[in-house]
Amino acid sequence: MDFTIDIYKKLILALKKEGYNFQTFAEFMKAPMDKSVILRHDVDKRPKNSALFAHIQKEFNIKGTYYFRCVPESYDEQIIRTISKMNHEIGYHYEEMDLCNGDIHAAIKLFEKNLKTLRNICPIETICMHGSPRSKYDNKSIWSNNKYTDYEIIGEPYFDLNFNNVGYLTDTGRTWDGARFSVRDKVVTNISLNVKSTQELIHNLHKNSLPKQLMLTFHPQRWTSNFAFWTQELILQNLKNIVKRYIVGKS
Repeated sequence: MDFTIDIYKKLILALKKEGYNFQTFAEFMKAPMDKSVILRHDVDKRPKNSALFAHIQKEFNIKGTYYFRCVPESYDEQIIRTISKMNHEIGYHYEEMDLCNGDIHAAIKLFEKNLKTLRNICPIETICMHGSPRSKYDNKSIWSNNKYTDYEIIGEPYFDLNFNNVGYLTDTGRTWDGARFSVRDKVVTNISLNVKSTQELIHNLHKNSLPKQLMLTFHPQRWTSNFAFWTQELILQNLKNIVKRYIVGKS
């Protein structure tokens, strides 16, 4: 079984064994290490799962970056505080163009409001767009008329990482090779990473066949050791992948 807590711990151990340094995205932006991995977590829903990931990382004495949305299925003030107090990075998973139906003026005002809400809880130095796969709006387009640096934001992965140097893998689609299912979680890169399962990812780590700098994106809601939830997530994700493949095929 993939996408369980046990296989996640094995992945962390493999990264540690192969000498990767664990940096938050903000740390990487300020001083990237030669061999480092950014553990990025998109908290789309079920924030308690993200809290579990944060606790596991604390046990391993490592850090991750957690991007929270400002919508009910993601936003949980107590969990945000808890994760921040464990010295993990909290960032904003913005989606204003979708929420404001493409009205860029309304979107930037809502962005300012939501960013302030999060900053009342903890420091926010980086942001990352939410893909909103069923929306016709690309949330990154909010920056066509605005600059996130004006809000003391030092980085946005899709704009500020050179993915020809930083290897990128995401569990989008409940696979590490889900480009055919991904509507917007895509990067331009000349690095070919043919990885489907977490076990295969671990195997490649031990073969030293992965780049020295990595960003791994997790959606913690799909990682569980509860068989009922695991099966539910598998079925729902397979159905979502059918819809996403159709959307990708039309774009």
